Amino acid sequence: MSDEIKKGLLGIVVDETEVSKVMPEINSLTYRGYAAQDLCAKCKFEEVAYLILNGELPTKKQLKKFEKEERKDRKLSKTLLDDIKKFPKKAHPMDVARTAVSIMGLEDKETKDNSPKANMRKVMRIFAKMPVALAAFYRARKGKKIISPQKNLSFSENFFHMCFGKVPNKEIVKAFDVSLILYAEHSFNVSTFTARTITSSLSDIHGAITGAIASLKGPLHGGANEEVMHMMNKIKKPENALKWINKALDNKDVVMGFGHRVYKSGDSRVPTMREYFGKVAKIKKDKKFEKIYDIVEKVMINRKNIYPNVDYPTGPTYHLMGFDTDFFTPIFVISRITGWSAHIIEQHAANKLIRPLASYRGSKHRKVLQLNQR
Repeated sequence: MSDEIKKGLLGIVVDETEVSKVMPEINSLTYRGYAAQDLCAKCKFEEVAYLILNGELPTKKQLKKFEKEERKDRKLSKTLLDDIKKFPKKAHPMDVARTAVSIMGLEDKETKDNSPKANMRKVMRIFAKMPVALAAFYRARKGKKIISPQKNLSFSENFFHMCFGKVPNKEIVKAFDVSLILYAEHSFNVSTFTARTITSSLSDIHGAITGAIASLKGPLHGGANEEVMHMMNKIKKPENALKWINKALDNKDVVMGFGHRVYKSGDSRVPTMREYFGKVAKIKKDKKFEKIYDIVEKVMINRKNIYPNVDYPTGPTYHLMGFDTDFFTPIFVISRITGWSAHIIEQHAANKLIRPLASYRGSKHRKVLQLNQR
């Protein structure tokens, strides 16, 4: 009898978590029991980051302390800043993100300390510094002066300020906040599982997050939002959309931004992100991508019964905000650090080395012949 193979660990439950779950009874992704769309409506990103890391929504006092700590930790070392300036201008920002975390690990005095308190301190440092490092590269590769973080700005406001030298209107900042909330956590996805696997060997948090970033880079995971924008740029204008998508499906091409391993009848995060995509398009007076979006979505549902995932509306939203396409997934990183970190801390709390088995399909036992006999 052959071993039953579950490719991609499909349907295999490998551990327990209290961080998040897609709850079928309310058809929603939830963080610590709260529906993600409700958090988008009533909270800013810092509140959700606190929730994911600490298990409960913060009081005003707790939020103030959390924000103070995050803002205090934003500044990069001179070494890291100098390194970022030297990075190849054509380097992918995800590789910059991965390398920046590794350098932070070299610099952090607590890298080897995996105690809960030390890990939480390290989380806050990585969480605070990652947007600063990415924004520094965003400026450096364009030959522009790097802008220092501002302690009087929120997490999202500060990122805009460091990238563009100005903070957009409140509606744009809110849309960005919403995207960060929706990207913050998603149970045992491939990057989170990577982080937990690395952690299971009792490696350090910088190493686990570095591995998670490498995993997130792939187009079948976080890189999908970039691929969505590349697709929309190929379509160019709404008049081309119907012909383009039908031809892609006739050719059996992969259409990025659609389908999900967990959601079968639609990603619960999409309606919220689609709403804010529309708001940003209205503010920017640019409805082109919305029209392309709607045509492609309709054909995908009618012909394939496949629904959009959250990357589909997020890609064009970031584009309209002014971000370069290859920066979409790094923005995902600055949000998902919260979810990865919560899982890393959870893995440490009840650890067992993750070591699955493989079904061997190679040659039977063979004798080794001397070189002159082969």
